Amino acid sequence: FSYLQVMFTACELGVFDLLLESGEPLSSNAIASCLGTSTTGMERLLDACVGLKLLAVELTQEGALYRNTEISNIYLTKSNPRSQYHIMMYYSNTVYLCWHYLTDAVREGRNQYERAFGISSKDPFGAMYRSEEEMLKFMAGQNSVWSICGRDVLAAFDLSPFTQIYDLGGGGGALARECISLYPDSTVTIYDLPKVVQVAKEQFVPSEEHRITFHEGDFFNDSIPEAELYILSKILHDWDDDKCRQLLAKVYEACKPGGGVLLVESLLNEDKSGPLETQLYSMNMLVQTEGKERTAAEYSKLLEAAGFREIQSKRTGKLYDAVLGRK
Repeated sequence: FSYLQVMFTACELGVFDLLLESGEPLSSNAIASCLGTSTTGMERLLDACVGLKLLAVELTQEGALYRNTEISNIYLTKSNPRSQYHIMMYYSNTVYLCWHYLTDAVREGRNQYERAFGISSKDPFGAMYRSEEEMLKFMAGQNSVWSICGRDVLAAFDLSPFTQIYDLGGGGGALARECISLYPDSTVTIYDLPKVVQVAKEQFVPSEEHRITFHEGDFFNDSIPEAELYILSKILHDWDDDKCRQLLAKVYEACKPGGGVLLVESLLNEDKSGPLETQLYSMNMLVQTEGKERTAAEYSKLLEAAGFREIQSKRTGKLYDAVLGRK
């Protein structure tokens, strides 16, 4: 946790952005002056970042000079296309406040929004989207994840036969943009809550991108239009098995014959012995949502219960994997 807090703090203060913009190594005094912090606090933060391989240090006659490493230049500065800055800030300011109550979550088996923020835990996304600022942080964070993992999960299977695609809970549209880039003959409709769609249109998806359209609604309570392929990326892990079966049944009913559904999730080993990242992510689902991470067999069982067949799963070697079912 202390490792992460060092990284979160350096991101929030703008250390990596400053060093990128400067174009040259800077002293701790110069960095502290530019960012308005104490010199002693900044020096210790910079040294800790060096220990974490997020910064490099060079000793000169004038003293220690700090510069970004390749990792921090790519992933921790705001301007890089593969930046993870937004997801870092979401974790720092929201997710880890819920993790403070992990013991309570284990005892009670439910998310901890009520303790962390004083708001109802019965509607996880109502809690996540409790303000426009929080919603923006969440959407930008999810977009940054797909900048790294999106192409891998979409290329796990050949999706070129599917040209009419619905991305359920597609948020800021980063996965949809990866999809139309990888499959130029496809069109993608992002189906999400009205307030999410509005922000996506204003902030994330250019109006000139005509192959991405939007559908406003709540896919649990509203109808799902007909399509050839439905993408559910990081959707089912938010919900318990009953809710998952309910949603997949609706998707199956709407799906064109010969069509399919692509689940994008982080898969546990069949004996649940790992991967560690997925096990920890499942703990995160406990403190934040109503769901959990599952094995490929567990997702296959949910898909089969809804009527899908020819179910295949593929690991990508990254955090998110793919499961494809056909109607």
